[in-house]
Amino acid sequence: MKSLLLLSGLGVGAMVAELINIKRFLFPLVCLGLIATIGVSIYDWNTDIHLFNNMLRLDNFALLFTASLSLITLLWLIGAKKYIETETSISDKYALTMFTLLGAFIMVSYNNFTMLFIGIEILSISLYVLAGSKKNDLFSNEAALKYFLMGSFATGFLLFGIALIYGVTGSFHIDVVGEYCRANAGNIPTMFVAAIVLIIVGLAFKVSAAPFHFWAPDVYTGSPTMVASFMITVVKTAAIVAFLRLFFAAFGYIPGTWQAIISVITVLTMYIGNVTAVFQQNVKRMLAYSGVAHAGYLLIALVALTNLSGGAIFYYTLVYSIATLMAFHILYIVSDNKNEGVGFEAFNGLAKRNPLMALGITVSMLSLAGIPPLAGFFGKYYVFTAALEAGRYKLVILAVIASLISVYYYFKIIIAAYYHKSNKAPIELSPAHRFLYIASIFLLLFLALAPDFLIRWAK
Repeated sequence: MKSLLLLSGLGVGAMVAELINIKRFLFPLVCLGLIATIGVSIYDWNTDIHLFNNMLRLDNFALLFTASLSLITLLWLIGAKKYIETETSISDKYALTMFTLLGAFIMVSYNNFTMLFIGIEILSISLYVLAGSKKNDLFSNEAALKYFLMGSFATGFLLFGIALIYGVTGSFHIDVVGEYCRANAGNIPTMFVAAIVLIIVGLAFKVSAAPFHFWAPDVYTGSPTMVASFMITVVKTAAIVAFLRLFFAAFGYIPGTWQAIISVITVLTMYIGNVTAVFQQNVKRMLAYSGVAHAGYLLIALVALTNLSGGAIFYYTLVYSIATLMAFHILYIVSDNKNEGVGFEAFNGLAKRNPLMALGITVSMLSLAGIPPLAGFFGKYYVFTAALEAGRYKLVILAVIASLISVYYYFKIIIAAYYHKSNKAPIELSPAHRFLYIASIFLLLFLALAPDFLIRWAK
């Protein structure tokens, strides 16, 4: 509850910052608020708090992801400060960021379909505005419109599915729905199965899973680069956790009705994401398709649905978010904030222009590709282990092949940075960006040292 109040207060405070002339203090205040949110999550550990007539449940699982999302947002904010404060509507961007994170918090702690819908809408509406925050940029306007139209359409599927669930069970509480599934596991009505399919469609859109991913490349490419990096990390994490929370607590009693559907979606997502990324010449668009592929890897843990699934998703999303954030922040600098993105040639000679940035993009790409000994390798290892425990051997083999495909396009950036020459001037980094890259590199190396210790927290 404290974390929700903190974020709400920060969001409202940012909205009125210009009225009371405290706009220049927003960055340190928001950073302190995020650090406080992490502290509150640690303080509430093992309390299992139920709020609003059990509509929200702040158990250890929710608190762990609350802290993780706060850390990701803090890292994003450090690198995005220049972008936020060199554009118009500074306080609005801080407020929308906090409200997006508030929606993400609700999505990882809901215990009722009503709260799931509220969380998705708080997050989505804020992002619709952020995606179109470059008002004079046609790409940004297009991204906002596409995201709004497609998001509204997907929400309709989700709401229809929730309505059918209520019609069958008479409740919006996922505990009650789970009890219904357990008691009627051998006699699930057709309307209930239809509801599950509709909910899968709605949530798969938020995760950007194929074939419901078609919005993601255009929206990520058209949105401001810093906004795209926030969307592809924080939003994807919140969406996959919402997916897991629902299916583990409610639909886990009837896996036969949905596992085949999710399995097909998983394979399509991995291969469409990776194969399409291979042919991209725009780095921003390549990273967008890479994000689609990683949604497929995350869905493997959902298909497995073992006791390891929650921990594997926590570790994977944390590592993936850190690596992706660093990649997008480096892209933002080398592209000189060109909203539509740049080609791989923008990274030519980066090792000489700025060795720290070259090291950062190398560690990021190697981690995303799952190359040992970086943390990304262990993220995939634990996701695949969860699937093997559930006997999903074919799915793991297909995932390994898909992962090998990704090596090609990730290494194109590394090769450009170290082996291609450039006549461009050296890049000078601000202290904030230097800190961000050093911290991110350290985390990707440090998290690889004790992955099992972190994963146990999510069990």
